[in-house]
Amino acid sequence: MNTAQHYTLYGAELSLYTGKIRAYLRYKEIPFEEVMSTKKVYEKIIVPNTGVRFIPVLQTPEGKYLQDTAVMIDQLELDFPKRKIIPSTSKQALISAMFEMWGDEWLLLPAMHYRWNKENFPFIYEEFGSFVTPGMPAFIRRYIGKKVGAKFRSFVPLLGIKPHTQAAIEDWYENHVLPLLDKHFAEHNYLLGGRPCVGDYGLMGPLYAHLYRDPAPGRLMREKAPNVAKWVERMNSNNQQMGDWLANDEIPSTLFELLQRQLDEFWPVACEVADITQEWMSVNPEQLELPRSVGESDFTMGNTKGRKAAASFTQWKLQRVLDVYKALDSEAQDSVNDFFSTFATKGLFAYEFNNRVARQNNRLVRA
Repeated sequence: MNTAQHYTLYGAELSLYTGKIRAYLRYKEIPFEEVMSTKKVYEKIIVPNTGVRFIPVLQTPEGKYLQDTAVMIDQLELDFPKRKIIPSTSKQALISAMFEMWGDEWLLLPAMHYRWNKENFPFIYEEFGSFVTPGMPAFIRRYIGKKVGAKFRSFVPLLGIKPHTQAAIEDWYENHVLPLLDKHFAEHNYLLGGRPCVGDYGLMGPLYAHLYRDPAPGRLMREKAPNVAKWVERMNSNNQQMGDWLANDEIPSTLFELLQRQLDEFWPVACEVADITQEWMSVNPEQLELPRSVGESDFTMGNTKGRKAAASFTQWKLQRVLDVYKALDSEAQDSVNDFFSTFATKGLFAYEFNNRVARQNNRLVRA
């Protein structure tokens, strides 16, 4: 471990996953400097050193470049064992991993909807313009940013965010998820008590960069869920006080309804996407690298049904959650199964992968 030198975080304030890893670095008290990912930074640093065009990217003091927040956290938890964020007890470790995936994957829908379909302009255009024309006047940033933002805006329908699903996404977020999170954070500083876990950081990406920081959803959060806004601010602060997770592997009852919604709404989609991904690998045995999308999957928000792109990356994230369960001994698995039996689910962690995926050179490949 080398704390004498700084890490460099290449990202942006408006970037969902940059918000996730920035908060983590602050909590872990890992020295770093942040560099905006301008067009020049992409061309000179990010693409040559990662082979992809995604942010954030974390450069280590040794000159290694890490891409993907889960990979970053895995490595940094080994290098900086103090102030750990992965619980050692069975139920808390598993539920923490589930919330990370839920935040990364499912809260992406309201995050993208509220950014691109609400009154966040010209703020967003100026933000995107800063990538290409940093230091230029605001009107130039807005003009350029509108062109750059159009690419990101085009992804919105691929996520299943279409005219007939927008009202359901808003109802889900405003009348269910936000109030439930607000109730929880009124009683607990973090998901599992007085200390953040990896699940908190899964929530932090969408809840900060899009839903707290963008003008329209930011006003909504502060008005409807002030305790969630305070949690975002707490997660973003330097010198956070470190408490502890609840004793005896306890899961706060204030999370039960959110867990039930995860199991009813998100878990079936994740498993269906894994099915589609494995089928793609079976049909294309000669192809090592997987495309970002391998088809379409169904989903339901409330009583509204939609279809969205089936991202192959979802299987990689599902593997990580199920691997947490499979690494438990039989007694710990029994404890987990007993807890989840109250949620009227059967065989929740029994999913088997005929074809696993892995990351290689920052790309998804068949394992």
